[in-house]
Amino acid sequence: MTQLEDLQTPALVVDLDKLEANIATMAEKTRRLGVSLRPHIKTHKCIEIAQMQRAAGCRGLTVSTLYEARIFADHGFDDLTWALPLILNRMPEVRELAERLTLRLLVDSAAAIDALEAQKFPFHIWLKVDCGYHRAGVDPAGSLALELAERLAESDLLRFDGLLTHSGHAYKADSLVSLRAVAEQERRVMSNLASELRDRNLVVPAVSVGSTPAMSVVEDLQGIDEARPGNYVFYDRMQADLGACQVPDCAVTVLASVISSQPGADHCVVDAGALSMSKDAASPIDGVESMGEIFRDYELGALSGSLHLGALSQEHGILSCNLPVGQRVRILPNHSCLTVACFNECAVVRGDRVVDRWKIWSGR
Repeated sequence: MTQLEDLQTPALVVDLDKLEANIATMAEKTRRLGVSLRPHIKTHKCIEIAQMQRAAGCRGLTVSTLYEARIFADHGFDDLTWALPLILNRMPEVRELAERLTLRLLVDSAAAIDALEAQKFPFHIWLKVDCGYHRAGVDPAGSLALELAERLAESDLLRFDGLLTHSGHAYKADSLVSLRAVAEQERRVMSNLASELRDRNLVVPAVSVGSTPAMSVVEDLQGIDEARPGNYVFYDRMQADLGACQVPDCAVTVLASVISSQPGADHCVVDAGALSMSKDAASPIDGVESMGEIFRDYELGALSGSLHLGALSQEHGILSCNLPVGQRVRILPNHSCLTVACFNECAVVRGDRVVDRWKIWSGR
């Protein structure tokens, strides 16, 4: 029987007990708040985890790429939202997928609607709304929001699914108070816009929101129909810093080995570089940028507090102490979504026992 200590490094390790608990907790929360759950699988890109989410009651899935849509469709998932504004030059793939399953698309421009209508096909469409993140989506107070909503709601061809947003600015919250304020802002902006459109006799079938930080703290989703968190299955150091979770909730780690340790040096090198950890930095510790934190005691959920990854190159990671060659360390990633995408598979463990290996379906 394979043990954790037998794994070749670097290895992506998923704690099955914690994963199951995170899935159950979010499923219960969305049920309590009266919204359906359509989790974003860009975090895990894993069929087995999506099947666990479906067994827990999720309605459909959210994907970030057409590759993910194809793979998950091939494995029996037939209701998918592609949570990216429509890429016009991918229309042949979009059409092929939409003929196979319910594929829900995002638009925030007249050009995208023009391209879809030219296909003469009844695509499912969400209108992407900017609830405060200011990355993409129509301004809810602007004329374009009304113009595009009218066009979609009154279309004889396209199927208007409703309004969709993502509170990505929740990741910039500096306290639980400000995080809860973002969650409420997201709810209020979207429910108000839906009410305004309905007052104009436009049919808005549903309102969809999403982000793990906001969903982790929100206690009122009146006016909302669907939530699309993704990161919650694993969490990570960023989520713990935000207060969306505690370190012991984090279900994914990277197991690495010391490969170079020179006499008298104040650091050593591990085999987990940027292509294992990504280059997403978290909040600095004592003024030093950290690319990943080291567990002192994983079972207790205790980080070392002083050991962290500093500079990363492609396959090298600089650890802030001098450990002997061959010693293994378990690293809490800053951003689990990007870290997981660096690997082809994960080792699934219960305690120190490896119980399975699951494929990570990364692709464009």
